[in-house]
Amino acid sequence: MVKKFQSQIQNRDTEITHLQQQIDEAKHRKSKLEKKLKQRGLLNKESEESDEEDNYFSIELTPSLFTSAADNSYQSIHEFSKPLINMMKAAGWDLDAAANAIEPDVVYTRRAHKKYAFESYICQRMFSGFHEESFSIKAATATVSNEAFFHQFLAVRAMDPLDVLSQNPDSVFGKFCRSKYLLLVHPKMEGSFFGNMDQRNYVMSGGHPRTPFYQAFLKLAKSIWLLHRLAYSFDPKVRVFQVKKGSEFSEIHMESVVKSIVLDESAERPKVGLMVMPGFLIGTSVIQARVYLSDAKYAD
Repeated sequence: MVKKFQSQIQNRDTEITHLQQQIDEAKHRKSKLEKKLKQRGLLNKESEESDEEDNYFSIELTPSLFTSAADNSYQSIHEFSKPLINMMKAAGWDLDAAANAIEPDVVYTRRAHKKYAFESYICQRMFSGFHEESFSIKAATATVSNEAFFHQFLAVRAMDPLDVLSQNPDSVFGKFCRSKYLLLVHPKMEGSFFGNMDQRNYVMSGGHPRTPFYQAFLKLAKSIWLLHRLAYSFDPKVRVFQVKKGSEFSEIHMESVVKSIVLDESAERPKVGLMVMPGFLIGTSVIQARVYLSDAKYAD
């Protein structure tokens, strides 16, 4: 019996050793694949991997993944609006006038709600060109497969944006960040914030500064970039839609950014004052656009 048990133990040890070797080999292959995807994703080239290799990724392309990415994008817009508004305050800007310049004649129920004008400003510029496969990046390849878009999403998803850019500052992602920064931060805004154009000139020359403000921007840029990569990973692709100012509020296609909204069925439906973030269509599913309702009633 002792010899029998010893033999069984030896067999188990052999099996464990063999399984450990398989695990080590799988980890090595996974590491090589991830490196390849990062390189190909950043260069915007199609990646053709076998089904066996694809199985190493536990992330599945599902509508819930896109919904989560859309929520993250809105949160990033909200977070970046804070340093932007703080920089405006520090530079002596009239925030009431600035909010009115972004979208005139919006009736804000509370003064604090004017922050949504700045979120809308950020969104308008960051989502400009979202409906295009190239995302308005001139050097981008005209046609890319759904799989390649998803590989680009996977390649950048878990990385710090500065690490991505340090590997390839002139990648498609790098070009996207530069173009969006220059679009979002107007030269007059840059001058009033920093007293010079040094950072802007550095970005225009192809660089990515490590200043706190630019790093905060990169978090925003990464979230919008990932959302675009995901949108084009689906077949058919996810469609983006906007809501016009003055549109009647629809709970099917819109969500109020102020959660304490009170809807009176007997009264006239409130109207959209601002579109803070667009909505999306995944097949027949709707991700609501986020809007500020200028003439709505809100609970205390």
